[in-house]
Amino acid sequence: MLDRDLAQACKIMMKQGSSSFYHAFKYLPRQEREAVYVIYSFCRLIDDAVDEPEASPYSLQELEQHFSHLKQAKGHFIWPSLRWVMETYNLNKAPYYLQMSGQRLDYAQQKYATVAQLEDYCYRVAGSVGEMIVPILHPAPGQSVVESGIALGKAMQIVNIIRDIGADQKLGRRYIPLEIMQLYGYTEHDWENQIINDPFCRVIQHLINQADKWFEIGLAFISSYPTKSALTLRLAATYYREIIEVVKENKFQVFERRAIVTNQRKNKLLLQLTKF
Repeated sequence: MLDRDLAQACKIMMKQGSSSFYHAFKYLPRQEREAVYVIYSFCRLIDDAVDEPEASPYSLQELEQHFSHLKQAKGHFIWPSLRWVMETYNLNKAPYYLQMSGQRLDYAQQKYATVAQLEDYCYRVAGSVGEMIVPILHPAPGQSVVESGIALGKAMQIVNIIRDIGADQKLGRRYIPLEIMQLYGYTEHDWENQIINDPFCRVIQHLINQADKWFEIGLAFISSYPTKSALTLRLAATYYREIIEVVKENKFQVFERRAIVTNQRKNKLLLQLTKF
């Protein structure tokens, strides 16, 4: 098992960073749960290095350098924690580098033109997380299982993009492809002025439909997982998908209001998933 203090540090980081993930993954057996905490914490550091560099202990370049020389890395609880998880599960480093390459895109590209660009971004920053976690949760994941994990990550990233439209706009970012906006007659002028009209709702629904396709693929092999791992993935997907329902209840006001799934609502979803 991971050292108690290291495990606690990673647990706190996950609990503070993502209520949905924390509530979903806490039902795993201890070793798997701690491994997920470690992976989440490293991804959080990568994300913070880009979005909140003034508060981050490392730059993205420093994180990559330390990860490349993981055996020698020190100075933060994440390095011994990562050594433990990589060695315990004999993990491939490739998805972690992919994650960093996706976050690096935020330096170079603030607005997206095509659906293909958006899908590539979603794969890098979130599909990669699916690749990281599947070997923790599944005893013998084949390529189809790995691809379903990637799809689940991409679905969740679409939800993130919808939920965070207002916050991202303040940072000068627009992840919604111009290609989709033009399809429904929603202009860049409308976007800059935070217009919520029928074309905007159609744009968001288009993204929701894509996310739902990826959610379906993401859960296609759920029956092949151990029971607790399967419950965890279903919970994570359900909690995230519920954010969309809150967006709809808020009448698609995503510029000024962040959709939040309350703990009470999560508990109801948990009961629905486990009542049988």
